[in-house]
Amino acid sequence: MEIDFVVTWVDMNDPKWKADFSKYSKKGIDNTTNEFSEARFRDHGFLKYWFRGIEKFAPWVRKIHFVTSGQKPEWLNVDHPKLSLVNHSDYIPEKFLPVFNSCLIEIYMHKIPDLTEHFVYFNDDFFIINNLSKERFFTNGLPNDIAAFRHNSGIGLWSKTLKNNIKIINERFDKREVMARDHDKWFHPSYGKRARLTRLLKPYGKFITLMTPHNAQPYLKSTFNEVWDYAGDKLTKASENRFRSTQDYTPELFRTWQICRSNFEPYNTYQDTKMFPLVLRSKKAIKAIYDQSYKLICLNDNAHIRNYDKVMEDLEKAFDTILPEKSNFEI
Repeated sequence: MEIDFVVTWVDMNDPKWKADFSKYSKKGIDNTTNEFSEARFRDHGFLKYWFRGIEKFAPWVRKIHFVTSGQKPEWLNVDHPKLSLVNHSDYIPEKFLPVFNSCLIEIYMHKIPDLTEHFVYFNDDFFIINNLSKERFFTNGLPNDIAAFRHNSGIGLWSKTLKNNIKIINERFDKREVMARDHDKWFHPSYGKRARLTRLLKPYGKFITLMTPHNAQPYLKSTFNEVWDYAGDKLTKASENRFRSTQDYTPELFRTWQICRSNFEPYNTYQDTKMFPLVLRSKKAIKAIYDQSYKLICLNDNAHIRNYDKVMEDLEKAFDTILPEKSNFEI
């Protein structure tokens, strides 16, 4: 089984990107508004550790699709045989470009040229910090995932987009049929306490939002084709949103669809991944890197991190301890 990685990245200091952002946003970067916040676009210089982590801990990857608006770091070795530079214009319809909405960039991923059926999607703040096998992401050709419900307040942009996803899921799938068919997958013992809400809501006739581990996610490309065949009109309409919107659909739609189609193997993702909001848990994130406590971590940025420069400096020192050597992805 061949597996590709897809990662998205942006250089907010690129003059063309800045000009386009200002033109279409009418205001430029604005840290008081979620979809225009600097934290959505800035780069800490940690991307090299992303590539180093792959070379050291997941060398089995077939190809890395590096998705940008036509940018690349100066240090990147573009001649690496496993690297494919992907411009948004290579797979997103031109009428929706330029785009500054990660949701739009993600819902078209199946259109990336030469993408394998089995792939793993990374944000550029998802890092591999310990040994990973193919079997961490796929078992018997199916994505490993956790099928468990979570509470969704419906407050805030992200929560509202998750509700958009679930509306489509409930239109397409009958919850009672799905859970009867895949009872052992939905109530797998590895989930532990995370299955509590699923048990509580078992009699309820509709799906609610599933737990959303914020980290590298395995997908089948065929899932994207199925969702587009079913809800292409809605996804095309949402593609008009150049910036994040409450009308968006997110990759969680495709992930949940996979689960409802029984195209997954039960796996408690939380046992070896961790998301660290740096505004609250920067010290724990730094320690996790030094200790290599997880296989995958997310360093979630925020425009209001205290002592930002010091936090970034300490994170870099931690990365340099476990990944000190240049990878072949670096010039």
